[in-house]
Amino acid sequence: MVGKLVRDRIPEIIREHGGEPVVTVLGEDDYRAALLEKLSEEAAELREAAVTEVAGEIADVLEVLRAIAKVHGHEWADIEKAAEAKRTERGAFVERLYLG
Repeated sequence: MVGKLVRDRIPEIIREHGGEPVVTVLGEDDYRAALLEKLSEEAAELREAAVTEVAGEIADVLEVLRAIAKVHGHEWADIEKAAEAKRTERGAFVERLYLG
């Protein structure tokens, strides 16, 4: 794939600024692959973000995760339940424990 997955309103925003975007609607398999690529991209941006940019970058990661859940047939509430179950069983990352 050439290009990248973008949020739904990005082509409209480009047009509002005088551009003419070339847009393709992805099929299911390409969409799933593009979401995983986007997740890597957004995680890298979060890693490099300044303190003042962290919330926005987390929001981008969250939006991609929501889309990944949906494309795999999961409601976000189910993801939250699974996360809570894992926190209960294995804990969270609050105590900053590093096993090495």
